Order: sequence, then C-alpha cells, then structure tokens
Amino acid sequence: MASAGRAGFLAGQGAPGKLAVSRRRSLSSFFGRGRILFYQLALIGGFLLLWEVAVRYGWIKVYLYGQPTGVWRELIKGIITGSLARDTWVTTQEAVLGFLIGSLLGSAAGLSLWLSPTVSAVLRPLMVALNGLPKIALAPLIIVWFGIGMESKIAVAAIITFIVAMISSFDGSQEIDDDYVRMLKAIGASRFDIFRMVIVPGSLPWIASAFRLNIGFAMIGAVVGEYISAEQGLGYYVYYSGTLYNLNAVWGGIVALMILALVLDAFVGWAERRMTWR
Repeated sequence: MASAGRAGFLAGQGAPGKLAVSRRRSLSSFFGRGRILFYQLALIGGFLLLWEVAVRYGWIKVYLYGQPTGVWRELIKGIITGSLARDTWVTTQEAVLGFLIGSLLGSAAGLSLWLSPTVSAVLRPLMVALNGLPKIALAPLIIVWFGIGMESKIAVAAIITFIVAMISSFDGSQEIDDDYVRMLKAIGASRFDIFRMVIVPGSLPWIASAFRLNIGFAMIGAVVGEYISAEQGLGYYVYYSGTLYNLNAVWGGIVALMILALVLDAFVGWAERRMTWR
C-alpha cells in the first residue's frame, strides 16, 4: 500500500512537470517562428528602404526601376477603384480551376498506369517528351482552340499541371516497396486490391509534392494565357501597365501575384498536413 501510494504521488508530481515541459516547447516554437518572421520582414523592409533611397538620391532611375512609394500608391488606387480585386479574382479562378482539374486528373492518370505495365511502357516516351516540352509553347494553340475567354486560361493551367501530376504520381507508384506487393499477392489479393490498398496510399507523398509544385505552374499558365489574350486578370494588368511604361503598376501587379501564390500555397500546405499518410 505504501509503495502504491508513493507511486501515485510520483505520478502526480510528474504530470505538472510534463505540462511545464510541453509549455516551454510551445513557447520556444512560438518565439522561434516569431524570430524567423521578424527576420523576413526586416529583409523585405531593408530592401524596400534601400530601393526608395536609391531612387530619391538619383542612384537609379525611377522610370527604369519604379519606386516603392509609387507601387504603394498604385496598389491603393487599385483597391479603391476595385480593379485590383477584380483582376485578382479572375486570375484566382483561372489558376485554382486549372490547378484542380489538371492535378486531380493527372494524378489519377499517373496512378492508373500502374495497372497496366504495357500501357505505361508505351506511354513512357511520350510522358518524357511532354515533361521536357516548354509547356508555355502550347498556350497559343490552346487560345485558338478555346477562344480568348476564361476557358482558355483554365485549359493552359490544367494542361501544365496535368503533365506534372501524372509524371509525379506514376513515379511514386513505381517506388512502392515490392515486398508489400508480393505479400498481398501471396494471400490472393487481386491487382486492383493491391492498387487500392498499397499503391494509392503509398503514392500520396509524391502526389502532395506535385500539388505544391503545381500551384506555381497553375499561376504561370493563367498569367501567360492572360498575356496572350485577355481583358482582365493580373497577367493582363501587368502586361497592359508595361505597354504604358508604368513600372509602379507593373510591380503592383507582381506583388498581387506573389501574395496570391503565397495564399494558395498555404492552403495546399494546410490540406497536405491533414492527409491521412501524415
């Protein structure tokens, strides 16, 4: 009884200690992230300050490089008039829809190639050729096929992301440990059962990696499509501002694109952390 009481006492004393350690780790992690954020903001702020000083003192020409305060004014102007929100929304729709269509269909296509080694062997050279092809070269053809509306920009983004997702998911399916496959075959599992229980879950890290990459590719597809033919969107905004030599507006559009890319990447990262393979 005495030993049991002593054990209970020690366990009770250990619980607050573990809680204190957990709190210290949380605080350490919080301050660590805060320090990194401070360094990032300091780096950006220092760069902008140096840029502004260089323009004001005539070290660089404002008509060649723009000016941070001018970029800020263009951003505020775009927010007030609503043009920035409109163009951002158009590009967001094009990039997100193209990303979803291309990434999901590409992942499904790449995984399904595992079911037929003959088909995958036949298509492998084509996949390599498409992967090496500058995807932007397809944009003029897609504009001709789909017209100058939003559909063509979605198609450009979808085709680019489809190729990346297909190759990544196929490569992931080829990296599965053969021991798992042989074990399931030994107990009588069909090829589809192996595909469902081993190949798909085991390829999820590769698919998630492709999704992260495809955020950038979807943005590229949407913006390039807007460069070629559009009347709305951040790509059109940047291109049109460039034709007017309004570099402050060009930088404003670039800033908006960077923020949009960060937001989409953060969303994909959030979804990735909640996938079952984690």
